[in-house]
Amino acid sequence: MTGTVAAAGAALKSRAVPGDVLIVVPGPDGDGCVLLAPERVPGRGPGRVAAAEPVVVVVAMAQADLAAAGVAAVPGDMVQLTPAAAALAGPYDGTAPVVAELRRVGITVHDLPAPQTERPEAGAAPGPDALAVSVAAGAAPADSVAGGAAPADSVAGGAAPADSGLAGAAPADSGLAGAAPAVSLAAAAASALRALGSRPAVVLGAVDPPRLAAWHDLPGVLRGALGRWVRALGSRQVLLAAPRSFCAGVDRAVEIVERALDRAGAPVYVRRQIVHNAHVVHGLQARGAVFVQELDEVPAGATVVLAAHGVAPSVRDEAERRSLTVIDATCPLVAKVHREAKRFSAEGRRIVLVGHEEHEEVEGTVGEVPDRIHVVASADDVDTLEVVTDEPLAYLTQTTLAVDETVTVIDALRRRFPDIVGPAADDICYATQNRQDAVRSMAAGCDLVLVVGSDNSSNSQRLVEVARRQGCRAELVEDETELRLDWLAGVTCIGVTAGASAPEVIVRRLVDVLSCLGSVSVSEHRTAEERVHFALPPQVR
Repeated sequence: MTGTVAAAGAALKSRAVPGDVLIVVPGPDGDGCVLLAPERVPGRGPGRVAAAEPVVVVVAMAQADLAAAGVAAVPGDMVQLTPAAAALAGPYDGTAPVVAELRRVGITVHDLPAPQTERPEAGAAPGPDALAVSVAAGAAPADSVAGGAAPADSVAGGAAPADSGLAGAAPADSGLAGAAPAVSLAAAAASALRALGSRPAVVLGAVDPPRLAAWHDLPGVLRGALGRWVRALGSRQVLLAAPRSFCAGVDRAVEIVERALDRAGAPVYVRRQIVHNAHVVHGLQARGAVFVQELDEVPAGATVVLAAHGVAPSVRDEAERRSLTVIDATCPLVAKVHREAKRFSAEGRRIVLVGHEEHEEVEGTVGEVPDRIHVVASADDVDTLEVVTDEPLAYLTQTTLAVDETVTVIDALRRRFPDIVGPAADDICYATQNRQDAVRSMAAGCDLVLVVGSDNSSNSQRLVEVARRQGCRAELVEDETELRLDWLAGVTCIGVTAGASAPEVIVRRLVDVLSCLGSVSVSEHRTAEERVHFALPPQVR
């Protein structure tokens, strides 16, 4: 036989044979169980799990065969087989949550090269993409379940069902029949999918597993990951907070770098991250932008873009000394805070800036009048603030703070310094406030809120805090690969939003991954409309 469907509990094999298949389905204990034979696929018999729920198919693979195909795997690694198998047995791209979980727990997962889908010429050796395994047709090893002593209810006992695609050589319609006596691992995976009918399946290859006869033969770390996947399965409602993702200031900053590249050509240098998002930065790097920490890394006379968070005047002075062509991408709302700092200082006031001292925006604002600004982050900081009491005071705020926490700090300032004055209009930007309002309104009806954004994004971190203050669990994810399956057990309603520096495409990818775990009903939870647009600087108009 070219492969066997391993029987649960069979202790006859000391080693799995390439092409052996183990099918993991949701079990009554919420962990995992093993399918005995294709005709027992849940959904095909009474009392079984709904057929729409995906399963995991684990196929034994030989390290040597993978090496011949250019995949440098070692025993204990896993291989993504779903795309290769789906090319032969029908599409299903639900691997992302499983593969991300496996990688998170330290299992190396390799991508399989695209399978050869056209029938090779007679006598031709299978190419690397065919991934041939050395299992002679009709001659399974004596110590395998196929060696004549398989349980009666397993496929290995006698011939495989005619529609399983596991009997004899590779199915003629696979395009791989000419590879006999070897059988393509992609075809073995496709056979498992055919046995499952139209049921969606994640197909993984296990590299040289010592056994593959039952659920408990899998390594504990793999069982744990697959168990979390099983418990994460289910139908869900997904609410998309609106507004979310890019604000006008971020749109403007990204467009400035793109236009500078179009006009000046690569490289265009950017001081610090243009916005605090890794995907945005990597995308611009791919186009030729070079991100630097300080201007001494920029060649004299080159073009440099100043990031959206703003800079201190000393940075502009250095750029002038080095004859750099400067394009200023500072957000207009941040520039407003800089102007207010200079105005209050000119009035003879000492300034209290509410914000996070290590944030680049705060560094830039402090740099406007460094001898006259004190930074506080909390009401406790206000209590310990040391200022000359006979000097008039004013306060300003970082633009990306949480609105409710900022109000608490400002109230503390007013209690301690009754004569303190503030800006004519709130410094917290419209986009920060709108995104927080949407999350605050949405979170009460959710089991979990997922915020798309980078760790160093202040406005994204504040969205997590806002959701948690509503009593809802909330997690920050850079992208869909950081979604943890253990967050999803028992969760039926998920709210999704994105910080003002996070691209909308990542939100869509996250929803796609959630849809791999069961049907999702997606709706938008909108609390405001945004029509703000900021003009570009003259150098790139």
